[in-house]
Amino acid sequence: MYSFYGTWPWYISGFLIGAVMLTLIFFGKSFGMSSNLRTLCTIAGAGKNVDFFKFDWREQKWNLAVVFGAILGGFVAVHFLSDGSGVQLNPKTIEQLAAMNIEAPNGKLGPDSLFGWEAIKTPKTILILFFGGLLIGFGTRYAGGCTSGHAISGLSNFQKPSLIAVIGFFIGGLIMAHFLLPLIF
Repeated sequence: MYSFYGTWPWYISGFLIGAVMLTLIFFGKSFGMSSNLRTLCTIAGAGKNVDFFKFDWREQKWNLAVVFGAILGGFVAVHFLSDGSGVQLNPKTIEQLAAMNIEAPNGKLGPDSLFGWEAIKTPKTILILFFGGLLIGFGTRYAGGCTSGHAISGLSNFQKPSLIAVIGFFIGGLIMAHFLLPLIF
């Protein structure tokens, strides 16, 4: 019998993602998390100043349920479906982090030296976060969506632009992880 503690196997999580995508396709919807930021900005009144935010946000309110579901699902997974062991990294990854003077996260999602409160106090970390956020925001807008929207929704709908975007995401991630990150740290 399978225990829900630890990582879910690919055949369960993959099946669930596929079932959600088939349901969305059936109802003529597409999935993407970054479009929710536009919806939230529109609800907050950004359409008064910027034409990009002038649209009927009520047509996208179903997608806001996805955001709240992801938040709720994350909370339930961490607090009720986890054995508390956290994230287990490959030993080679830990060696590579150590070579860049970054300690292992020890079960956390990220190491404290990069994501802890003390790290945010350094100008270097603030610059990295600022420029990283700027690049992600620009890239998401330029690519017409985020990684989840293209990789999950776009590919399941056989959209060629999504295939190109996903290939670009992977190439960019490899370049960042193997070439740029060691230069930064």
